[in-house]
Amino acid sequence: MIQKYPISIQDFEKLRSQNFVYVDKTQFAFQLADIGGSYFLSRPRRFGKSLFLSTLACIFEGKKELFENTFIYDKWDWEQRFPIIRISFSNIGHQELGLEQAIRKRLLNIYLEYELEAVSHSISQLFKELISLLHKKYNQKVAVLIDEYDKPIIDNLGEDEIPIALANQKTLKIFYSILKDADPHLKLVFITGVSKFTQVSIFSDLNNLFDMTLSSRFGGICGITQQELKDYFSQELSIHNQDDIQNWYNGYTWDMKTYVYNPFSLLNFFIEGKFKNFWFKTGTPTFLIELAKKEKLYKLNKVQSTESQFDTFDINNLSSKSILFQTGYLTFKSYDSSTDIYTLGYPNKEVKQSYLEALTNAFTSNQENNAKILVAEIRNCLIERDTEKLKETINSLFASVPYDLWKKDNEHFYHAILHLTFKMMGIYTLSEVHSSRGRMDALVQLGNVIYAFEFKLDKTAEIAIQQIKDKGYLEPFRNESKPLFAIGVNFSTEMKAVEEILVEEV
Repeated sequence: MIQKYPISIQDFEKLRSQNFVYVDKTQFAFQLADIGGSYFLSRPRRFGKSLFLSTLACIFEGKKELFENTFIYDKWDWEQRFPIIRISFSNIGHQELGLEQAIRKRLLNIYLEYELEAVSHSISQLFKELISLLHKKYNQKVAVLIDEYDKPIIDNLGEDEIPIALANQKTLKIFYSILKDADPHLKLVFITGVSKFTQVSIFSDLNNLFDMTLSSRFGGICGITQQELKDYFSQELSIHNQDDIQNWYNGYTWDMKTYVYNPFSLLNFFIEGKFKNFWFKTGTPTFLIELAKKEKLYKLNKVQSTESQFDTFDINNLSSKSILFQTGYLTFKSYDSSTDIYTLGYPNKEVKQSYLEALTNAFTSNQENNAKILVAEIRNCLIERDTEKLKETINSLFASVPYDLWKKDNEHFYHAILHLTFKMMGIYTLSEVHSSRGRMDALVQLGNVIYAFEFKLDKTAEIAIQQIKDKGYLEPFRNESKPLFAIGVNFSTEMKAVEEILVEEV
């Protein structure tokens, strides 16, 4: 290990005092601390939001010694001290205590820390009076730093938990409602989260809150830019292939100008020296995968959306596009100003591989999460053209599909599973490919061989093969001088399995 890497360290003082590598983000902190105001930042988990919030806290506490050799060191008046109200909804115990009681407990602890006496009982009035009392006692405006504001909602988005999420949303709305009128007492309000709930639902009374999420001024506030990678990890880049690192962990952007690496995955890679899915394994919400499955959102290479579609998060009408963008599974790819349409896609190889595997396991209800192993076997079967083994392996993949999903005329469901399977192989795959005479179900290129797949339900593999021939699906590839194969697959609802597979060179 070349440097000390701060994996999961969210405390700025600990990071600096123990000589962990620090990618300097204090230029952004200086802008916010110097100008003041009210800000909201949405970024996926494990992107450094909590560390940035901790950095702000250390600035307001005047801990100059921690900032040597950083941008802010000779620019900030370190004699200033500002009282701080800091709340992280990831550790206040809202699940055990209930949200309102958890907030009350945290506020009362802050009263004790500053040796103040609480008079009110409601959380909104406790919050309001705490701000006023701190300003009066220290004759300095107050910094309010709130991390993961949406955790009490995100944690309760399962099908049976929505009433809890709605109740918590109402509580948060009441809690934040006092901030606007408290503005004369406030130096800075900085709120972070993963999701962006509509202004009406959470921050309707805080209309001076600046949403910096898509601002080009703050595109690099979290994550590691290409230049920062070169500046802080030059020794690592002399050992590892830079292009591979970029393909695996770069690609996130919120303004299509600044592109950043996932810091959690990047640092873990430098420790282990192996390309793995580090970020995805830290906890993908079950509800997200189930929602993507429900909406059949398994092709994420060209997802089109308007800004209003991915810019909000409505509990009563969850949108997979919005959730996948805000949680980091989709990112901007392009923007068409003439139509005001954004195109989104996977940010990198880590997210693509992990998402496809999770969704395949969800589609097949695979409790053993062994889809990746079966996919490798299917790849070998195609290479060896072993149709019997191919049939057996595909049936293993489908073996755990619930009975109620084996419905007649549900061809799209099986098509989705096989498309995910091919994508997991890292094979060049297209689904529902249009030609002048029809639409083939899937086109797969493996090495120098091209396969046209046609899927049928309760028919025959021969009919599928014949359709490939009659429609001329493989004709456009004749001039490539590559072996061309037609593969017909027939599913049987009675057998709840692949009944027949035929492979024919054409």
